[in-house]
Amino acid sequence: MLSYSRPWVGYLAALVAGGLTTLTFSPFELWWLGPIAVGLMYIGLHDLTPGQAALRGWCYGTALFATGSSWIYVSIHDYGYTGVPLAVFLTGLFAVTLALFYAVPFWAYRRFTGPRLAFLSFAGLWVAAEVLRTYLFTGFPWLLLGSAHVDSPLASLAPVGGVYLLTLITALTGTLGVEFLRRRWWAALPIAALWLIPLALPQQWTTQGSASPRVALLQGNLPQLMKWSAEGQRNAANTYSALTREQSDDIDLVIWPETALPMFQQQAMPVLERIQATLPPESALLTGIVQRDSQGRYYNAVIGLGNVEGDYRKEHLVPFGEYLPLDSLLRGIINFFDLPMSDFSAGALDQAPIQAAGLRIGTAICYEIIYPELVANRAADADVLLTVSNDTWFGDSIGPLQHLQMARLRALENGRYVIRATNNGVTAIIDPLGEVTTRAPRFETTSISAEVWAMEGLTPFTRIGSWPTWLLAALLIVPGLRWQRSRSRF
Repeated sequence: MLSYSRPWVGYLAALVAGGLTTLTFSPFELWWLGPIAVGLMYIGLHDLTPGQAALRGWCYGTALFATGSSWIYVSIHDYGYTGVPLAVFLTGLFAVTLALFYAVPFWAYRRFTGPRLAFLSFAGLWVAAEVLRTYLFTGFPWLLLGSAHVDSPLASLAPVGGVYLLTLITALTGTLGVEFLRRRWWAALPIAALWLIPLALPQQWTTQGSASPRVALLQGNLPQLMKWSAEGQRNAANTYSALTREQSDDIDLVIWPETALPMFQQQAMPVLERIQATLPPESALLTGIVQRDSQGRYYNAVIGLGNVEGDYRKEHLVPFGEYLPLDSLLRGIINFFDLPMSDFSAGALDQAPIQAAGLRIGTAICYEIIYPELVANRAADADVLLTVSNDTWFGDSIGPLQHLQMARLRALENGRYVIRATNNGVTAIIDPLGEVTTRAPRFETTSISAEVWAMEGLTPFTRIGSWPTWLLAALLIVPGLRWQRSRSRF
């Protein structure tokens, strides 16, 4: 029987598995390590008590988030005015806390399931753990196992079942691989089927429409630390004015990134109107901006000028970055809890698409692009998808590259172009197959332009969402459940 000789060996293997999982994502993109990581977690799990299983899951989660979310440190230290010891502590606290999303499911799995058909129930558990992490406590669907497969042979499953289906196939490959190593040779057949069937699926489920405007994305590369100062405001206005004037006359839509002008909409309108007047009459300008309503509430928004109808207010806010949980208790304790613009209100649910340059545009601001269901809801009523972001907060780390990878997966899931405008990278245009067609260099003041096609039709994932995969994952867990009361230590 394939197992670890001592529980501590399993804990060490879990730490290794967490690190290997990080290597599956950008910029490393070693997606084939995903099943290996799952296999390391699966081996010998039923030799453990529920408490030991929870510790193994916690070790995995700690290693995954400490390595894969190391960019949190950059945000806290470099831009949150926090000293190194406290920044290290807060980053570590972030990792060990999120690791509970693996510890608790592993405990429940070992407590309520047995070894019967464990290769199925463990794969189902993995999906369940990711779903819980997506929605509980506002959610953090970063580093989902399936996100690594935008360039793998499994990619054609994304428009069918989305990221959770990719996770399920990866997890099943890992557990079946362990069964194969246990000389259960039958496991080779389902592994082959899981990886060959996607090759027979259509590459594209949507078709090009008639509209194909030419779009320009501007990347100001403005320093974050001085952005909200008077000098930073002048610099932003001058930079984006100059970049806009450089665009050719055939541009139909100019897009600036999230909070491109670090000022309220009312302050920015004279600048925006002056710049928009330099564009061709039928063109449009979209920009990220901070809105303030008559009640004094702030919104992270996208607005338009020229040939534009509608705007968008960010619906899913980032805790600590855009709003402060337990505000009355935490604000003022450390500088990180007093970042500029950290008291936003959420926009309304089900906002209509922005209409600009003949396109219906589904918008996701920054962090929202990592939520599969949210983006699918936008895509159902839109011709293209737009995401504006300011990944300057994460410096020269792996975070912005992971962010781009998830945006690519959203394009593939929904069969839509994704237009991605950022302050300093990665600014890019992504086609409906998830391929980056045009990309700006990071950390440069520049722009890119390309033709973007409106897409017609809906992928199965856009139509139905993730619930069939969630249901399948739950059904896979059921055969392993112990229906009789069993005696087990914590």
